[in-house]
Amino acid sequence: MGRFIECCCTGVDEVLEAVAGGARRIELCERLDVGGVTPGRALLEEVLSRCTLPVNVLVRPREGDFVYSEHEEAAMIESIEMCRELNVNGVVIGVLNRDGSVDVGMMRRLLASAGPLSVTFHRAFDCCSEPFAALEDIISLGCGRLLTSGLEDSAYDGRVLIAGLVRQAGGRLVIMPGGGVRPANIDELEMVTGASEYHGSAHSEQGRTDRHVVSLLVGR
Repeated sequence: MGRFIECCCTGVDEVLEAVAGGARRIELCERLDVGGVTPGRALLEEVLSRCTLPVNVLVRPREGDFVYSEHEEAAMIESIEMCRELNVNGVVIGVLNRDGSVDVGMMRRLLASAGPLSVTFHRAFDCCSEPFAALEDIISLGCGRLLTSGLEDSAYDGRVLIAGLVRQAGGRLVIMPGGGVRPANIDELEMVTGASEYHGSAHSEQGRTDRHVVSLLVGR
């Protein structure tokens, strides 16, 4: 079956390309140019009606940092409740304090809203101040997965730290490298990190998810 690839998509056509290329899961968002924000309900409903893969939904109310107000927390809870209503596979969330530590209190409230949904802590982690302490917080919260580029612009550049995170996690959650994961670097990324899942947008030169790029990431 090849590598486990989660493909980050912003529309139905991209989702269908990811499925055709052999991706195993979709992360759905909008505005990938700003790192992604929560997709609208209409897009989510259309994707769910046409996609055969598990769909995880990014819950991020705005671009910018990952320190959120009470109003923004309420907006995220509303988005999570929408995801539960529509029976998605999971949500992708992440909240920090101003000092770069994980906002454990707000995360607990978001996780309570998520209930049975799979929860991934997203690349807010790459803005944290103490990655190994943050990892323990994320594990203790009960998140099932951590998406990270190893605190660098790309997962390839952060591969040594990612390998350390994989070792420390010890199977207690999935460490999923993401950020600049491409066919040209995924072999070495896999060799160095030992990660079991990888996250990428699999864009062609046209800047859209392409089934052939997905297939190369999978290793078909």
